[in-house]
Amino acid sequence: MAESLPLAEELARAYAGASGLLLTNSVVRNALRLVTSVAAEAIPGTTGAGVTVRDGEARITVAATHPLVEQVDAAQYESGEGPCLTAWERYGTVRVADVRREDRWPRWSRAVHPTGVRSAVSTALVAGDTSLGTIKVYSQRAGAYDDSSEHLLRMFAAQAATLVAHARTAEDARRLSEELRVAVRSRDLVATARGILMEREHLNEPDALALLVALARREHRDLQEVALGLVRSTARRQR
Repeated sequence: MAESLPLAEELARAYAGASGLLLTNSVVRNALRLVTSVAAEAIPGTTGAGVTVRDGEARITVAATHPLVEQVDAAQYESGEGPCLTAWERYGTVRVADVRREDRWPRWSRAVHPTGVRSAVSTALVAGDTSLGTIKVYSQRAGAYDDSSEHLLRMFAAQAATLVAHARTAEDARRLSEELRVAVRSRDLVATARGILMEREHLNEPDALALLVALARREHRDLQEVALGLVRSTARRQR
């Protein structure tokens, strides 16, 4: 344990210094692979470590240091139960002393038995008031983990949560930016169509907009579609 702690502290310092750069999914995924790799080395008895996050409606393993991690995780996603999902839902840490004696998640336990994984610890990735996923370690030895293992995994969870939060913030910003671009384009398109009607029909601004809306309703089409059709037809006549 004494030799493991500096690894986590060194990792924390590295990410604290680089936090401003961790704004793309590819960079974040690579960083999560590093977190899991160091966790697997730092926590005694570990066969493999991994991170689970949400991708749309699905839960996926975005970093895994051993094929067994993906196998055991897949059993959770398919059965809808297991220590990672429970840790995620409860914003906490869950330890499994022996899969063969585990009765909290019977379907998951049965599916995991053939893999040889015997014990596990999972802890939630919590940022603010949101649980973003989990980081977990698996061992092929029963009773491999103790309170010290949980404490160390929570240190890694703090780093992983920061990374996932960065990725989600970047994705939200990208999505908002795209929505704003679409909104601006739509607004400009409607304004152009309105201007065409004002000039062609000798209408004021409110009446031109009302006519555009009436056309959209009559044709059962979106306002932007009607505006685009009007602009295109006007452009063709002017050629």
